[in-house]
Amino acid sequence: MSKQPSQNGSVLPKRGADDGELDSHFRRLALETDSLLLSQTALTANHSMTKPLQTDICPVCKSSRYLNQSMRFLVNPECYHKMCESCVDRIFSSGPAPCPVAGCARTLRKQRFRKQTFEDIQVEREVDIRRRVASIFNRRQEEFTSLLAYNNYLEETETLTFNLLHNIDVEATERKLHAYAQSNAKSISKNQALHRQESASAEAGFAAEKERARMRRAEAIREEDDERREREEGRRELVDRLAKSKAGDADEIVKATMQQQQRVQLKKSSARGEKARLAQLKQQQQQQAKANKSTSNNNSTTTTPTFTIEGLKPAPAAAAASDSETEPEKAYDPFGGMVFEHDYYVLQDRYENQWLEALNGNPQIMAGGYDVKEYYARTMFEAFAGLGVFVGEEVAGRDTEASKETATAAAAAAAAAAGDGGEQQAEDVL
Repeated sequence: MSKQPSQNGSVLPKRGADDGELDSHFRRLALETDSLLLSQTALTANHSMTKPLQTDICPVCKSSRYLNQSMRFLVNPECYHKMCESCVDRIFSSGPAPCPVAGCARTLRKQRFRKQTFEDIQVEREVDIRRRVASIFNRRQEEFTSLLAYNNYLEETETLTFNLLHNIDVEATERKLHAYAQSNAKSISKNQALHRQESASAEAGFAAEKERARMRRAEAIREEDDERREREEGRRELVDRLAKSKAGDADEIVKATMQQQQRVQLKKSSARGEKARLAQLKQQQQQQAKANKSTSNNNSTTTTPTFTIEGLKPAPAAAAASDSETEPEKAYDPFGGMVFEHDYYVLQDRYENQWLEALNGNPQIMAGGYDVKEYYARTMFEAFAGLGVFVGEEVAGRDTEASKETATAAAAAAAAAAGDGGEQQAEDVL
């Protein structure tokens, strides 16, 4: 291969027949590699499409959904082993039978088989267990005396659920559930009925709200059509009046027509506002009536030697509840019964002060939310803050020797150290 000089003086190899053969060889190798990769990809795709998933194969009859697209798999909450519908009909139609899956000897019944809801069978099992525990432990927060007691109840419920999920002390947990269900059957049934009633009320409320929204949309469409029709009629009426009027009356006719349309629009808008206000008032009355009908659910507290719930409110006696007038509910007090009355002075609404009088009428000061009464309250509180403190009595009480009955352990130790003549050192908190 000969060499030839380049423009910058360097020597480059001269291309010849050998270079062309080498390039064609590399191109042929690249084409063969690409075709091989494409064939491998196609084979992998066909294999993945033809190979059925393990979850689509019945563990009993080994049938595959690939060969039978209409195959349905069922699970039993007793052991959560999945099998096809034909195997269920064949094995369990004559009565209860053991599970045909190897290693499982639980007795299954046909009526308990159902279609799997979740793809993961563990999620299916957890949902069933939580639904079962929640149907038994269905206490409400208003049944407890404090939030701490309710949280402890929820923690105990979650502990039982965790034990069932992870197979920890299953027999003891089942005994607790059975004992609690037997001893609290009345409260459980009452809470279940209340839950069904609330669910039905919520569904009815959603349906009513949906119907009201549909009626509002229909009313808005009807009003829009009416306005469009009235505008068209007004426009035609204006054209007819202009055609029949004289040459100099056009401006007056247009002005009078515009004023009439404005009055009509104003009247309609006020009517719509009044209608909306009445609808809102009616909704508030319905909500108030619903709140007045709702009553607190007080259930009796029953304890068993296997499971006990602490912190439940005591149920009123049946004899006291009959023919006895209940005390009316007191108004809600956000301060919890605290009384804000002063012992030494009475706070007035106004005091004579030239500086405060100037501030009281200044809108620049009052616009930011400043209130002169706050200044009155703070000044009077600071003025009378020391009237309840008697320094002489406190000094006399400090100098008197504390008795052993009322002295604390630290004071007794300090007195003993002082009596022995020892030096007592106090820690410097600073």
